Amino acid sequence: MSDAPLKIKASCHCGAVVLTATLPRGLSDVGRCTCSFCARRQAAAVTAAPASLEVTQGADNLTLYTWGTGTAQHYFCKTCGIYTHHKRRSDPAECGINLGCIEGVNPWEHEPVRWTDGINHVSDRKQP
Repeated sequence: MSDAPLKIKASCHCGAVVLTATLPRGLSDVGRCTCSFCARRQAAAVTAAPASLEVTQGADNLTLYTWGTGTAQHYFCKTCGIYTHHKRRSDPAECGINLGCIEGVNPWEHEPVRWTDGINHVSDRKQP
């Protein structure tokens, strides 16, 4: 798997939402998170540079879901319900793109997918 930067196009299931982005590490960092939301969503994601992420179609058809600290921001198509991308809690300077939305990518070819520990995230710990 190449870790060279990769420009991608991604879309939801119904095609109402289309986005482009640059993946600085290509498809080499596919992962899932164990936080309460991601564990239920189960979508593998890859890292995108936020400045490169552009919703080229259907920005008005996106809906936002956030909770807790509000740092993680998960975007979904209002029509088909597919999660397309999110701003990460683990690193707000990164975005995650749903691997299954990327044109020409078969998510099952990237198994096994590594998991990151979102259950024990530092922002959830009580400070003394």
